[in-house]
Amino acid sequence: MYLLIGILIFLLIIFSSMIRILREYERGVVFRLGRLIGVKGPGLVILIPFIDRMVKVSLRIVTLDVPPQDIITRDNISVSVNAVAYFRVMDPAKVITEVENYQYATSQIAQTTLRSVLGEYELDDLLTKREMINHRLQKIIDEQTDPWGIKVSMVEIKHVDIPESMRRAIARQAEAERERRAKIIHADGEYEAAEKLTKAAEMLAKTPISVQLRYLQTLTEIATEKNSTIIFPIPIDLVTPFINKER
Repeated sequence: MYLLIGILIFLLIIFSSMIRILREYERGVVFRLGRLIGVKGPGLVILIPFIDRMVKVSLRIVTLDVPPQDIITRDNISVSVNAVAYFRVMDPAKVITEVENYQYATSQIAQTTLRSVLGEYELDDLLTKREMINHRLQKIIDEQTDPWGIKVSMVEIKHVDIPESMRRAIARQAEAERERRAKIIHADGEYEAAEKLTKAAEMLAKTPISVQLRYLQTLTEIATEKNSTIIFPIPIDLVTPFINKER
C-alpha cells in the first residue's frame, strides 16, 4: 500500500516536471544536459524529466525607470536627470545565453549612457532639445543591447532638476528676454506710425486745401466738449477771401 502511494507520488512528480504551459507572451528557452536546444512556446511544452531545463522569458514591453543621475553639463552646471526606457525581448535565446540578468544590464547601460550623452550638452539644450536628445539616447542604448536580443523602442527624459540659484537666473533671463521683445515691438510700432505720419504729411503738402479741411474737421471734433474754452489757430489763407471782399 505504501509502496503504491510512493510510486504514484513519484510518477506525479515526473509528470509535473514534464509538462509546462506557456502563455501567449511567454517563451521557454530549453537546455538539454546544459546545451541549448531551442525556444519553445507558447502553449504546451513537454520536457524530458531530469534532463531538460526550461527558462521562461516574457516578450512583453518592459518599462525601465532610470534613477536620477548627477550630471555636469558642458557649461559646468550640475543637474540631476532621470528618464524612462521602454524595451522588449526580441531573441529569448540570446537574452538567456548572452547576458546573466538582461533587465539589470539594460538598466546599467541606460544610466551610463544618460550620464555620458547629457554631459555633452549645455543646460539650454537639455531644456529645449529633448526630442533630439531622446532619439539619440534610444539609438545608442539600442545599439549596445542589440547583441543581447533586446530592442529599445523609446527613451524619454522625465525630469531635469536644476539648482535653485540657477532657476532664479533662468527666471531673470526670461524676464529680460520678455522686456527686450516688448521694447522691440514698441519700437516697431513707433517706426510704423512715423512712416504713416510722414506719408500723410507728404500727401497734405501736395494739396494745401486739405490742410484747411483737416483744421475744420479737428475743430468739429473738439467742439463736442462744451466744458472748455478752445483757442484754435486759423490759417490766414482761410479768411483772406473774406477780408478782400470786405475791402
